[in-house]
Amino acid sequence: MAMGRQFAALVVVLPLVLAGVAAMATADQESDRIRELPGQPPNVGFSQYSGYVTVNPARGRALFYWLVEAVPAAGPIAPLVLWLNGGPGCSSVGYGASEEVGPFRIRPDGQTLYLNPNSWNKALDAYAFLVNWLERFPQYKHREFYIAGESYAGHYVPQLAQLIYEKNKSIQNPTINFKGFMVGNAVTDDYHDYLGTFEYWWTHGLISDKTYHNLKATCLLESSQHPSPDCVKNLNLASAEEGNIDPYSLNTKPCNDTASLKLGLGGRYPWLSRAYDPCTERYASIYYNRPEVQMAMHANTTGIHYPWQTCSDIIGSYWADSPRSMLPIYQDLIAAGIKIWVFSGDTDAVVPVTATRYSIDALKLPTLVNWYPWYDHGKVGGWSQVYKGLTLVTIAVLEFT
Repeated sequence: MAMGRQFAALVVVLPLVLAGVAAMATADQESDRIRELPGQPPNVGFSQYSGYVTVNPARGRALFYWLVEAVPAAGPIAPLVLWLNGGPGCSSVGYGASEEVGPFRIRPDGQTLYLNPNSWNKALDAYAFLVNWLERFPQYKHREFYIAGESYAGHYVPQLAQLIYEKNKSIQNPTINFKGFMVGNAVTDDYHDYLGTFEYWWTHGLISDKTYHNLKATCLLESSQHPSPDCVKNLNLASAEEGNIDPYSLNTKPCNDTASLKLGLGGRYPWLSRAYDPCTERYASIYYNRPEVQMAMHANTTGIHYPWQTCSDIIGSYWADSPRSMLPIYQDLIAAGIKIWVFSGDTDAVVPVTATRYSIDALKLPTLVNWYPWYDHGKVGGWSQVYKGLTLVTIAVLEFT
């Protein structure tokens, strides 16, 4: 939650821990324990913790976390996974925890929760946060550690991965036992993201020939975070031609009018701005703004007057630290032997599979296992290709995660 104390967390983190309850505990750890969330089902069988971890005392900066320990069946030595959502400025609590891989889903009434059958607990500030968080939860030191995320976390995740790797090189026995990362429908490289996205829109009949050619002429060499006026003009024209669709899941009926969603952050087409909104975002806004929920999660401890939001347009509007490509980081980490997985849903028109494939192709990696279908209960679930140092998995008929 981007609220609480008198300083706002710049990045929201969601640690999902795939591990059993350990015997070790600290006083800070116990004070962060969530006894029970309002509306939570009884006897869930796993422990939860949440609160703030200070990352810069001089500037009064802290990050909020929500730790979900695994059900006992997951075993005692499964890895520690950190999940980050994109934006920039979107909440990993509102999206990752509440709509995707977290333990609960929020009912339409915004008052009650139900268990998510696909929860993952079955299966520089950020770095400071991890180091300090591991002091609060020492039982997770040296556990295999992975980072995962989506959308604009396609920047956060490899950047944090590179920082951890560089820091660990100078530490004899690092407490962050970093093994790899996974990103989905991820913003990766401005040129290839634009190229693949425009191609996807055109080949799926979403935009006209003229707009397709104009987009390529005005945007391909632009920054996706700060595009030129001509590029923005054509992005807005493309949005108008697409109409009232759900661009994050072409096969899904829109949740009322998606126009405001598509034109977020000052009118730019928001493949950087919003996470998928299949109406559950609204339920999350109701639930997490309830005072009793914030109290249970040890959030908003100083009573900030403005409401919690799933995304902050202010953060996105002023986001200036946006390298145009993550591919050099991929190359460095692949050379270092770090495991990388990339997944992409094939009905997402915001950061589509074509953009992901163009970025991976630019790495010029040797192929270890050629393109093949993978199956789920006898049906094709998607396709995969294994490269040296990276595995690509596409997921059929999957919306923007």
